[in-house]
Amino acid sequence: MFEKIAFIGAGSMGEAIMSGLIAQQVVNRSQIYVTNKTDEARLKELQKKYSVHTSYDKEKVLRDASVILLTMKPYDLDEALTSIVPYVKEDQLIISVAAGQPIDYIASLLHTKNPIVRAMPNTSASIGLSATALATGAHVSEQERKMATKLFETIGHTDWIAEDDMHIITSIAGSGPAYFYYLVEAMEEAAIEAGLDQDVASTFIRQTILGAGHMLQNKETTAAILRKQITSPKGTTEAGIQALDAHKFAAAVHACVKGAKDRSIELGKS
Repeated sequence: MFEKIAFIGAGSMGEAIMSGLIAQQVVNRSQIYVTNKTDEARLKELQKKYSVHTSYDKEKVLRDASVILLTMKPYDLDEALTSIVPYVKEDQLIISVAAGQPIDYIASLLHTKNPIVRAMPNTSASIGLSATALATGAHVSEQERKMATKLFETIGHTDWIAEDDMHIITSIAGSGPAYFYYLVEAMEEAAIEAGLDQDVASTFIRQTILGAGHMLQNKETTAAILRKQITSPKGTTEAGIQALDAHKFAAAVHACVKGAKDRSIELGKS
């Protein structure tokens, strides 16, 4: 299905997808070509780590690629697309993970009728546990939808959504892992401040969040019910939840999600 995959951009998201594809043996390492804007050291790092092809010869990178993955930062999209337009063929599937950038805008920069898919994975792709949303452009065939699905299913859960919903998906799934990491950071700091050994704190907190994730995934119930099952009246959990409520934890989370969504919208407009 995938003769060759070209990555335009070599950041953390591109590497996460690349790592997942290789780990799941969707493509051979020799079928992956990578280029970026100017960071040659980064290309050498990826070449050494994954044994993939890297080059600043855009024609070489794109030639015969069945899929072109746009994995650069949103503010680099214009320049990146301008640099590859001469070498893009209309039968190549374009998949963009540039946050906030609409399909129509990408099409206008390409000046072609390429099939374009917009994707929002997260960095858990590197261990095959991404939550990836996909939206389709006007020229995408059923076969190309299947190609995109196959590609991202190898690195986790995948769903097709309306493009208008991509901003909120970006805020909860694309950015979401960082929120949980931030929570773990804060819990570790609090545990160490209370006198617990750093390694012990890290082990227990990480195992706890792993177990909670599995409970959410495997139990046919809601997060609210799971929380209430742990929260005994006048117990330790209730005291902790009350402290979170006193510091407006839920409101902070709502503001966090809204802030990320609003920024995604801003990126699309700019």
